[in-house]
Amino acid sequence: MPRTLSTSDMVTPGSLGPPHPEPTDGEQAGQPLLDGAPASASLDTLIEQLVPKADYYPEKAYIFTFLLSSRLLIEPRELLARVCHLCIEQQQLDKPVLDKAQVRKFGPKLLQLLAEWTETFPRDFQEESTISHLKDVVGRIAPCDEAYRRRMHQLLQALHQKLAALGQGPESLLGTDKPISYRNKPPASIHRELLNICSDPYTLAQQLTHVELEQLRHIGPEEFVQAFVNKDPLASTKPCFSDKTNNLEAYVKWFNRLCYLVATEICMPAKKKQRAQVIEFFIDVARECFNIGNFNSLMAIISGMNMSPVSRLKKTWAKVKTAKFFILEHQMDPTGNFCNYRTALRGAAHRSLTAHSSREKIVIPFFSLLIKDIYFLNEGCANRLPNGHVNFEKFLELAKQVGEFITWKQVECPFEQDPSITHYLHTAPIFSED
Repeated sequence: MPRTLSTSDMVTPGSLGPPHPEPTDGEQAGQPLLDGAPASASLDTLIEQLVPKADYYPEKAYIFTFLLSSRLLIEPRELLARVCHLCIEQQQLDKPVLDKAQVRKFGPKLLQLLAEWTETFPRDFQEESTISHLKDVVGRIAPCDEAYRRRMHQLLQALHQKLAALGQGPESLLGTDKPISYRNKPPASIHRELLNICSDPYTLAQQLTHVELEQLRHIGPEEFVQAFVNKDPLASTKPCFSDKTNNLEAYVKWFNRLCYLVATEICMPAKKKQRAQVIEFFIDVARECFNIGNFNSLMAIISGMNMSPVSRLKKTWAKVKTAKFFILEHQMDPTGNFCNYRTALRGAAHRSLTAHSSREKIVIPFFSLLIKDIYFLNEGCANRLPNGHVNFEKFLELAKQVGEFITWKQVECPFEQDPSITHYLHTAPIFSED
């Protein structure tokens, strides 16, 4: 028999390991965490660090870390305005006559920074005012080299394409996941076809992996941090979703939909033997998801089997060979802050790093736990230290967790898509708990 997981089992505050020692006062306190990046510093100093010069360009890791986390303290559009202003001021781009030799050293570095920013965080450029900042600063260096204007044109074209692609996100799912009650309809009028459409557990696990990676592709790294920027203090254990985090929300809704779909498929057959057959099928699907590295679908299937309408079917469970299910449940056991799962995740991450095929590169983490980890990291460490400096050590830890996820979501799915199965997963009616 499965046991029901309570939400309090999911994760506990302070479970991310020992806190970092607090840096002492002083602009350059602590050991540098990236070349030239202090453990803490004023916001002005950190913005200075981001601005390229003729003989300086910030590390790629620093750019990602600061652009990701700085939105906890300053709006991206305001940050861009300050970066552009510093570039104009430092390079004297507001003078009637420019130092062409100096600008030719500085220009490529400025364009590289803008390219990295628009590539990694395209949603920061959805407002026309941010685009005008780009055009203004590049327009000032363009007279020194016509290639700068062409490069800017290419950059803006790529940005518009990215924003258009992001606009076709998985919002279509948001309306299809409301559980419905069929209390007044005879079961015969509802056609359940999952086992008719797909009777092979490995194939279904592959198609679930397709759906997961497609959903993940739309989630921008900034959404993890954005979820906490305007957090409702009354909803102290939940991220606050907004129009800037709708892909994150859509993915959480997909997980809930899959839980309900599993429970619905199990409860539909009238005979115990058929219900037991469906349970055993899903146990095999879950095991294949584990082998692939798709932990999110695995957890959704286990959660669906742990829902009370399924777990109370004692006579059905008596007909199920449960040994494989208990092994999977043990892997996803919430005790010790999901210790077994975290070990399996590290193993999958290591396999991904040394993989020779895209099949071995797949790592799809249990998403709700990832969000909770980032939530507790954000809650457990202050953005600013008592001396007013920014806690850059926290920024680095956030970037490490989000950066790993970004690597995983970029893996190309090696399995061929079966539209009939993925359509069913997205559109099949699901029951409410009653």
